Amino acid sequence: MTGPTLRNLDLNLLPTLDALLRERNVTRAAERLGLSQPAVSAALGRLRRHFGDELLHRTGNQYELTTLAQQLRAPIELALAGVHRVFDASPLFEAATSERTFRLMMSDYATAVFGERVVRRFAEIAPHVRLALRQAEPEFVDNAAENLRTVDGVVLPHGFLTDIPFTDLFDDTWVCVVSRDNDRVGDELTMADVAALPWVVMWDLPTAFAPAARQLSMLGIEPRVEVTADSFLALPFLVAGTQRITVLQARLAHRLAPTAGVRLLPCPWDAVPVKEGFWWHPSHRRDPAHEWLRRTLEELGRELAEDPPPPL
Repeated sequence: MTGPTLRNLDLNLLPTLDALLRERNVTRAAERLGLSQPAVSAALGRLRRHFGDELLHRTGNQYELTTLAQQLRAPIELALAGVHRVFDASPLFEAATSERTFRLMMSDYATAVFGERVVRRFAEIAPHVRLALRQAEPEFVDNAAENLRTVDGVVLPHGFLTDIPFTDLFDDTWVCVVSRDNDRVGDELTMADVAALPWVVMWDLPTAFAPAARQLSMLGIEPRVEVTADSFLALPFLVAGTQRITVLQARLAHRLAPTAGVRLLPCPWDAVPVKEGFWWHPSHRRDPAHEWLRRTLEELGRELAEDPPPPL
């Protein structure tokens, strides 16, 4: 582990390599790092010599990643996350004084209904702690066992991950959403409406979907999907002014309905509830800072559970 290659390697090149792979441009990478353009150009030269590869090659007016550079994107993110964990580690964790960065993956739904509580509580009891919140993409979830090494955890409903430690957070229910001016739907939604109306759905992938919508297939109804989206927050706005229908978590739906111009109706089937959890890699189990994070998120989840959305 301390052979000639590692001893002779300047680990300061790691963040530079990460910035270059993300920005694909020396000038933008320099701005991202707060360094001069000549300094980053010199670092790129050293990286090219080390790897024996151009890493970035010009195509027209822009730069593209070489095949090797594309292969390096995931390992460099994992390496940087490991470095951060090493130097953030401490035998004790003092929330009031810590400057640790916690990296959390959440859907935009979880960020809207739960993330706001997290940032408020952190501001109160851990004012110097930094939060990096990123959208939970299907590709991350598909390879969660490995990808969770790069973050502190992901907020995700039950049903997508197995054999990974988790902390339960809060429950939610599903509601159906139709446009306020949709005259095909009366005061109550029927299963006939569900079968006949066109749908807007979230993802609609084998490993990324809204369980309540997927549940219809088990009831013999195949939703006629007209629009797919990668944002829960966008769903009611994609329904508004159309004959379409979607399902949305009740806590989020009640917040968006007045702005989006939609109606919320009970689902005419027994929609499986949402059970959100915080999933994390086993390597975090005995990290004092991570233990504090899990306790804090669990407490906030209980508080959110005590504040249910209004009935329809």
